[in-house]
Amino acid sequence: MDKFDICIVGAGVIGLSIARALSQTHKHSSIVVLEQESGFGQHTSSRNSEVIHAGLYYPAESLKARLCVRGKHLLYEHCDQHGIPDKRLGKYIVAQEHQTHALEQLAANAATNGVVDLSWVSQQSLQKAEPALRASSALFSPSTGILDSHSFMQSLLALARSAAVEFAPFTTVEHIEWNLNTFTITNSIRHGATKEQYQFQSSILINCGGLYAAAIAATITGSSSILAPKIFFCKGDYFTYGSRSPLQHLVYPVPEKNASGLGIHATLDLSGQIRFGPDAQYIDSINYAVDPHKAVLFAQAISNYFPGISADKLVPAYAGIRPKLAPAGSPAQDFQIQDGRELFMPGLIQLFGIESPGLTASLAIGEYVRDLVRSLGN
Repeated sequence: MDKFDICIVGAGVIGLSIARALSQTHKHSSIVVLEQESGFGQHTSSRNSEVIHAGLYYPAESLKARLCVRGKHLLYEHCDQHGIPDKRLGKYIVAQEHQTHALEQLAANAATNGVVDLSWVSQQSLQKAEPALRASSALFSPSTGILDSHSFMQSLLALARSAAVEFAPFTTVEHIEWNLNTFTITNSIRHGATKEQYQFQSSILINCGGLYAAAIAATITGSSSILAPKIFFCKGDYFTYGSRSPLQHLVYPVPEKNASGLGIHATLDLSGQIRFGPDAQYIDSINYAVDPHKAVLFAQAISNYFPGISADKLVPAYAGIRPKLAPAGSPAQDFQIQDGRELFMPGLIQLFGIESPGLTASLAIGEYVRDLVRSLGN
């Protein structure tokens, strides 16, 4: 039976970042990345706003806060070093009169997280910078930006493969058995309309399956201690703006308390095209269809800060699904990175609920998991 030192399940941006980090420090280890789709990053990693977040929103000392702030610096460095298209456009978080206190709380939280570059913007200054906006005040985050997420993931895979990491697409994990500190992984490999079974062993198993992480965890046998949280699918639709962009920066509303996201915001792609989204709708199964009738609801929400919007200017674009650990109406939960030693299964590392700011935090998550692997003595 084939044997690997490390098996990574899932080739989204998190799995690729982990593969890249381990390939740098474990040069003599055999590493394989499994992916059930035809290529990398076909779910949450490529269906988002492509924003490099500053780290404003997340509770102090949470993994989201720490890994976002660290990941932001690593991500900009990576883009510079490897020629990944990105732009530090900056972001306005805009508040209406009744939201000033909430904006003050956000600024205080950002400072606690180590984000010290925010500046307050008056109504007059905002009007001068972005005449199309309406708000009583705003915060400006100069270190918020955008990137080409596909090129970023492509670079991670290329760097990992150049260090002898193996990439196995069309490979679905069916069962994992743990015995004598070794994982035996049974897979189904698709070849067109046919399938074949492939089984191998690995000393370390890293489950970063995103939307499928809990389902992958459920296939593990050999210990009664495996605990996987429930994953809730939260869908977000995006619409593009069918006219020339009147905005030069990203624009976010003040997030509502216990909301499932940061509100329907305005982002720009690298060509300068506006896209609005995402909203938040909990669903039972994966479905990426965009309902064009939502344009009216989107326009109503956007008009709070961009009064010139109209539903007929919104064109359905794409949808993404976030793997949330909290049900609708509940406070957002932190990333969960599970160390198998706590479950009497050393060598198992599982990542659950890696939603926003997962893209920004990805390289820092790679470092975090690399250090966990090092602590195992491997």
